[in-house]
Amino acid sequence: MARALRLAARGLYTTQPNPRVGCVLVQAGEIVGEGWHQRASEPHAEVFALRAAGVRACGATAYVTLEPCAHFGKTPPCADALLAAGIARVVVASRDPNPKVAGAGLQRLREAGVAVEPGLMKAAARDLNRGFFARFERGRPWVRVKLAMSLDGRTALANGESKWITSAAARADVQRWRARSSALLTAAGTARADDPRLTVRLHAFEPLSPRERGRGEGTRSDVATAEPPPGASCDHGAPGHGCQPYPNGEGNRFVPPLRVVLDARLDALALHANLLDGSAPTLVLHAPGAQPRDDRHARCELAATPLDAHGRHLDLDAALRLLAARGVNEVQVEAGPALCGALFAQDLVDELLVYIAPTLLGDSARPLLRLPGLASLAERREWRSVDRRQLGIDTRVLLRPAAL
Repeated sequence: MARALRLAARGLYTTQPNPRVGCVLVQAGEIVGEGWHQRASEPHAEVFALRAAGVRACGATAYVTLEPCAHFGKTPPCADALLAAGIARVVVASRDPNPKVAGAGLQRLREAGVAVEPGLMKAAARDLNRGFFARFERGRPWVRVKLAMSLDGRTALANGESKWITSAAARADVQRWRARSSALLTAAGTARADDPRLTVRLHAFEPLSPRERGRGEGTRSDVATAEPPPGASCDHGAPGHGCQPYPNGEGNRFVPPLRVVLDARLDALALHANLLDGSAPTLVLHAPGAQPRDDRHARCELAATPLDAHGRHLDLDAALRLLAARGVNEVQVEAGPALCGALFAQDLVDELLVYIAPTLLGDSARPLLRLPGLASLAERREWRSVDRRQLGIDTRVLLRPAAL
């Protein structure tokens, strides 16, 4: 199963909105076939493994990281393919939360006389597809907030200057996290102030230049060559773990994430804003009744989103549920202290991706988050570190709520 999980991780950047799935077929203690799901609308992991095994699949044990599907979608049911090949035993890491499957695949196998054993390495399988599970189990995506800060918790100077707080190695790592995300979310204020592109730069997968290395910034592959902590699934396709991103026929190594902008009045983006350039799919969420002033949104999709109870801002929970309904599994938030703080205040953050630069910006610099004050320490929210890595001169810390 560990091998199947490593295979599944090869689809880290390419399978969305589908889950990352791997399959290994074993006959008499020998691997006779293996495969992984590579892209949506293409064959599932079981099909690739069965093709590799051929007649040797008959009587074999299949190790699959996610329950085989039992319905006709864009591809035929994998449960039927396993039965047709004569698979005798199926070991599954996790059930599929999709209501179209939800145990039906395992039931079909059992009814046909196949020995079914669910639950092996379940936690690791869920972790690899945490966005997929979040979308089906709670109706909203997995939300990751990306933050870059100085040692004193500041994000920019008082005048807004922030390029660059972190090193090239850290910035390249951000691109990898973008590449695995289904959507990149920002707010009107950030869009207006920074004019971000919110696209994935392919150079993030290449080595640093000699000049960058000369500044002691390490290599862009630092994150890819670091050994994942015990029990953790490798992130970003670590060499040696069988998790390299799978290129499609055009050489692309990721599905471009959807750019999402919260712009209640449809008045924040400049006429020639980078987010309106059509270089990536873009969705602008706005308040009901808001109308564009001109054709600047011509290359974007617009969607009305309810306002919150106060009627001043978009309802963030509703916005996330709208994204989930569109097949978004993982959202990476790259915004200012207001939106990030609001997501925290409403308990909508699942994961923190924090880059810490070894520098100080001073009291007048802009804060990391805008949060309501606490009356006592008992009200504080605790987070636990699940991974910490050195990226050049910077430190990256991945945190999740202590309760999870």
